Amino acid sequence: MSVKTLHSWFTDSVRRGPDQAALVVAGQRLSYTELDAVSREMAGRVTAATGPRPGRVGLLAAGSVAAYAGYLGVLRGGGTVVPLSEDYPADRNRQILELAELDAVLADERQDTSLADGTGVPVITVGEDDVRRALHADPAAPADDALDPEGIAYILFTSGSTGVPKGVPIRHRNLDAFVRHHLARYRVGPGSRMSQTFGLTFDPSVFDMFVAWGGGATLVVPSRSELVDPVGFVNDQALTHWYSVPSIVSMVRTAGALAPGSLPTLRHSLFAGEQLTLEQAQAWSDAAVGSTVENLYGPTELCVTVTAYRLPADRSAWPRTSNGTVPIGRIYPHLDHRIAAGTGELQVRGPQRFGGYLDPADNQGRFCEPGQHSGSVPSTEAWYRTGDRVAVEDGDLVHLGRLDQQVKIMGRRLELGDVESAIRQWGGLDDVVVIAAPGPGGEHRLTAVYSGSQAAPADFRTRLRPHLPVHMLPSRFVHLDALPLNANGKVDRQACGLL
Repeated sequence: MSVKTLHSWFTDSVRRGPDQAALVVAGQRLSYTELDAVSREMAGRVTAATGPRPGRVGLLAAGSVAAYAGYLGVLRGGGTVVPLSEDYPADRNRQILELAELDAVLADERQDTSLADGTGVPVITVGEDDVRRALHADPAAPADDALDPEGIAYILFTSGSTGVPKGVPIRHRNLDAFVRHHLARYRVGPGSRMSQTFGLTFDPSVFDMFVAWGGGATLVVPSRSELVDPVGFVNDQALTHWYSVPSIVSMVRTAGALAPGSLPTLRHSLFAGEQLTLEQAQAWSDAAVGSTVENLYGPTELCVTVTAYRLPADRSAWPRTSNGTVPIGRIYPHLDHRIAAGTGELQVRGPQRFGGYLDPADNQGRFCEPGQHSGSVPSTEAWYRTGDRVAVEDGDLVHLGRLDQQVKIMGRRLELGDVESAIRQWGGLDDVVVIAAPGPGGEHRLTAVYSGSQAAPADFRTRLRPHLPVHMLPSRFVHLDALPLNANGKVDRQACGLL
């Protein structure tokens, strides 16, 4: 079986079902033929700016045809997509532009492109007129493919403890087994209508796009207003597959909008990015009575997810775990795993494991080699250290938390040290500890505990907002005369967490 590129998963569906709906976004519905045509337009715009090999292209677009056609257009030419978030401050996106050494930025006309000012990096702006022109152009030649499975499909940036984001390059070959596994597991095909709740800087979006397009299904993208009313969105669009972070369940429950039987069209409901509690799963299962409910787990470095647990249809057979969360289940059959003695750390290797960070210096300490190995690039047999603690309970893995200071807020991974570094730089504080603890709804929230000059929380947020994404802004600021210390003279994070 040959290894396919992400783009060839899409073009195979163009050939099989050209008139099937491929994308619904911003009030527009595009067939596979139409989305293919617009992606050709995007590919042409990119290569006109970069030359025949597009290299690395930043994608600054969201919730538009340009975002999805642009993603496909960059891949079509053999380029690498580097998603940029419209919710990130311009200086954060500029940092990524520099770290990734972008060759161009593709942006829809609504975006602030000042991140590229003075860099010499060309900005390709896409408007509605470009989309309409592509849709009304003469029929194009048969769909072509980017053929190199060894090429890098995308680079995502995760939070780093030094304040410098870490680039995670993922090759097409890393994703081949992942797409095949999920197409079969969730019976994706023409007639399936799949949600796209994740931003393009968050890797579950790759599942949304390419499992949908690999199976000839329809990808349905909510607007921001629709995302805060997921029940209405699911029913208005007759979705069959839902995928989101678990915190959406708590949000809808708090609003009193998750009534039993209120999600009748769903056949599969998937959650990832945070721990899914049994209470959340029960509420969603009661609403989506005809749907399976699954908890998925995986770090960006291992291509989206590597485990899954499907809750039994019989409620009496549901698990009882030590921490009240749904198990993350079992490792996919095409991957290997082990649990480190003493620490309980989950370590994984196999075709979904990436080949190392963009900066080889970031590889240090993240891999375990099975034998003698020298050099900064890990061998193909190396185990990736996830940093997550797990335990086997009744035959399934249960996620127990992090070994280090990484947490997930709003489904996005960050390093507490990264937030602390930003607060010191931009918030004017010297002594600060950031801790993450469950809030009233069970989702983690950030608290900054600090000493020194006291200020109102609103003042700190005003200082930090231009420099930090929303999910990295602490929701609480607690002032102390002095930070508590432990017996070793170090700041006592546990004591800070009790405040």
